[in-house]
Amino acid sequence: MRAPRPYVPEPVDPTEVSPSGPLRAFKQAGLVLLAAAWVVFGLLGHDPWKLDDATAFGVAWEMVQHGDYVVPHLAGEAWLTRPPLMPALAAIAIHVASPPFAPFNAARLAVGVVLALTLLVTALASREFSGRAFRWLPVLILIGSVGLWERAHIMSGELGTTFGVAVALYGVALALRRPIVGGIVLGAGTAIAFLSNGVLAPAWIIVTGLILPAIGSVWRTRGYAVTSAVALLTAAVLSAPWLIAINAREPALLSMWLANEAPSNYFAFLGSDGGDLFYQLRNLPWFAWPALPLVIWTLWIRGRGFNNALNDPGLQVPGVLASIIFVTLSLAPQPKAISALPLLVPLALLAALEIDTLKRGYSAALDWFGILTFGLLGLIGWALWIDSRVNGMSSRVAVLFRDTELGFQPTFHLGSMIAAVALTVLWIMLVRPARRTNRRAVLNWAAGVTLLWGLYSTIWLPYVDSRRTYRPMIDSITPQLLASGCVQSRNLGEAQRALFQYFAGLTTVREEADHDADCPLLLVQYGRQEGAAPAIAGWNVIWEGRRRGDDTERYVLYRRSKR
Repeated sequence: MRAPRPYVPEPVDPTEVSPSGPLRAFKQAGLVLLAAAWVVFGLLGHDPWKLDDATAFGVAWEMVQHGDYVVPHLAGEAWLTRPPLMPALAAIAIHVASPPFAPFNAARLAVGVVLALTLLVTALASREFSGRAFRWLPVLILIGSVGLWERAHIMSGELGTTFGVAVALYGVALALRRPIVGGIVLGAGTAIAFLSNGVLAPAWIIVTGLILPAIGSVWRTRGYAVTSAVALLTAAVLSAPWLIAINAREPALLSMWLANEAPSNYFAFLGSDGGDLFYQLRNLPWFAWPALPLVIWTLWIRGRGFNNALNDPGLQVPGVLASIIFVTLSLAPQPKAISALPLLVPLALLAALEIDTLKRGYSAALDWFGILTFGLLGLIGWALWIDSRVNGMSSRVAVLFRDTELGFQPTFHLGSMIAAVALTVLWIMLVRPARRTNRRAVLNWAAGVTLLWGLYSTIWLPYVDSRRTYRPMIDSITPQLLASGCVQSRNLGEAQRALFQYFAGLTTVREEADHDADCPLLLVQYGRQEGAAPAIAGWNVIWEGRRRGDDTERYVLYRRSKR
């Protein structure tokens, strides 16, 4: 068999992204500033939004009100969908930072801390696996990942899981030279993943650890055995206190949580829900862009026997973990895009491995595609904002945004304007004509994503918040609730229950949990519908509403007819 022809990559300068040499401090500061801007923008200045952000905030708010960090509650009921780590961190942030920040803004500061630590630990893992010159590359790939847009800036168990996966990967990498310390870090990452979202993520990590000795001799050593033992002990020590505490509070609560962790809730073929086997596969090309094409390139180069082939621990560990995560998520009964957040960390580590060998034509295509795309979108974003500011949002723009209300005029906020202008100027300076390299293309892409995210979360944030907040709608229903006593609810989602409690002080009696409730008012959440509110025998409609610019949800308040 003919040996593979040596592959000679084009000359590259690692200092383009991995700072070193005389300009090291300047470049390092620039990269830190870019990462900080991406993390910070979007955390403050808006109400809790639908789904995970509102739900997690509702749980955190209950923790603040009642001081119970063991049994999470949502709108007055025990909420054991997942362990309480992320809401607990948000509750701590509320205690520390509210005031001066509003509670929901203070809670998101914890999100910023977790997100920043995720980037840091990913950089440390890359340095351990591939060397100092590679530590920034996966960070820039994560910043540029389309799947992290907005999803990484809200409170969710998936964000905590992503952090836990990053810590676990760093622990495995560190274990190659420091088995005990690496085992402690690996165990800590496993515990973080468990306390954020349950047993599935720890299972990913454990199965990866079991597979590694079968594919590489570096994992068939006494040191790796020590790492595994220390990791299991650390994970157990850090995870057990919550399980012990919740069982001590009430064994039925532990049983409730265990029921939510049933295998049928993770694998469609074990339950009645057929799931969607190809959901993640369909979404991955955009969700994991630009990591996915770079991962394919890495596998192409290494699969042909170059650069230590498939024997590199920096390829084996994230490769096995990414494969396991993808397969299990594909088998989920109710797949969601946000569930794939943890997948992006190992993909970013894989994508960084062979960036330097990427053919210059490919990297140039990515670079110019990014420059043109983000430049055009940035220009459109500014133009639409100026036009809306002067003339009000036109019907064509409203249709583009799938908005049902016209004429929106964004407010002017000096701080937001300064930030948006500064980001735009910095992006123009960054992508100005310069020596193009593969690493520069990744940097420019991350900078473009940061530009759009900055515009979205500064000058456009009032518009987005006005369409996604529930505050005006809840304020309009509040007068109907003042003298009503209890209010029964039907089909009211978790996020909506949390926000009704926060904005109106209303804790509804769920019809799904208490069929015998005898309340004078009934609040029903409907989906998309037109026409008069549906009639319910024995009830009269006294109020109906929906969020501004949104016709996908409709809320109707009924009063019981006099008997």
